[in-house]
Amino acid sequence: MARIRLNLVRLWPLASSLWLAFGLWAGASGLRAQDGAGPLESSFFDGRMHPAIAYDVRPADDAVARLDRALQAGETRLEFEPGSGYLRALLRTLQIDTDTQLAVFSKTSLQSPVINPRNPRTIFFNDSVAVAWPRGGFIEIAAQDPSQGVAFYMLEQRQTETPRFRRENKCLTCHVSYATLNVPGPMIRSVATSGDGASLSYLANATVDHRTPFEERWAGWFVTGTTAGLRHLGNTTVPRIDPNATATPAIAPLASMASRIDTAGYLTPHSDIAALLVFGHQMHMMNLITRIGWQTRVALADGASDAAPTLAAAAVEFVDYLLFVDEARLPAPVKGASGFAERFSALGPRDRRGRSLRELDLHTRVLKYPCSYLIYSPAFDALPAESKAAIYARLSDVLIGKAIGPRYQRLGAADRQAILEILRDTKPDFR
Repeated sequence: MARIRLNLVRLWPLASSLWLAFGLWAGASGLRAQDGAGPLESSFFDGRMHPAIAYDVRPADDAVARLDRALQAGETRLEFEPGSGYLRALLRTLQIDTDTQLAVFSKTSLQSPVINPRNPRTIFFNDSVAVAWPRGGFIEIAAQDPSQGVAFYMLEQRQTETPRFRRENKCLTCHVSYATLNVPGPMIRSVATSGDGASLSYLANATVDHRTPFEERWAGWFVTGTTAGLRHLGNTTVPRIDPNATATPAIAPLASMASRIDTAGYLTPHSDIAALLVFGHQMHMMNLITRIGWQTRVALADGASDAAPTLAAAAVEFVDYLLFVDEARLPAPVKGASGFAERFSALGPRDRRGRSLRELDLHTRVLKYPCSYLIYSPAFDALPAESKAAIYARLSDVLIGKAIGPRYQRLGAADRQAILEILRDTKPDFR
């Protein structure tokens, strides 16, 4: 289906490309809504200005806001290095490992003038923060506040005694849409890209998460590691002026970016396949957490007499994604070379048998035990009690086999039992 859609789209007039750049981007989640998406993906929600949220005026308490306060108080410093500026020190302070580096070469950022296939924008991440930087540009940060959702910041790459993080709400022009569930949040775009980095959205355009077919993923991205058998749109460009151009999925293995770009200034030569798979899951999961939390807080503040049915319906969608029910399965094993998979899999918490929800599979699916590790995140822990109650009730129903239907058959009894045991040992408020 992916190839048919891509080949049909290329026949549309080039003059439509501006409309498509917005229409298909926002419409990616709309396509899923037609295929049976739940209320969070298919319904409009506007909670940003609501007094219960007050996103634009309530002070943030995310990791970057706390770091900025510490810098101004003289409690910490960021060292500036030639080439990468504050990047390495910032990652170290935010506890983000360099093996998470991903590289995108499409001009889909505020910094499009400096981004191209020879000078990609690199992205680093942990459970609640994503940091982006292209060589020759400034640092962009998206940080998730436990209750306020994701805030966006910029840090100039100019050496100064006390660097400042500037909050940028203009990022919300793109980062509040159906693709982000109508809350401020991150997203991953897969957009066909020309040799100079220009986006050719009329050839291929998708918003990516772990449900997206691999044939539609990673256009405009470098994908490094062993990916035999995995057909995707990464590592390739498309002629910009060619009436016969197509964005065709292919097996495009790339051991390292060093064969494509001058890596001077970059922290690693990798855009690791394992990190890309984890990142693809995480971005949408972060938005789900923000959305169900905001929706609950707004309903409670407005005195909704019976929000339980709405919350229960939202919890179904939330838990389905949490448990990777609709995950696109890997057609063949993949392996990264940055060390990300080994380090990430070694993280906890672990149950009494030594099992962790962070253990990667990478043979047929992303996780060995298909339940999102973001269930341990500060943002999940900060959800209203009503949100958690609905989520845990649905999660229990699925794990004990009470939720039935063809879509749950792929979640085998052994998987359900293992996840149940891990959560009982590692998530104190889960019963």
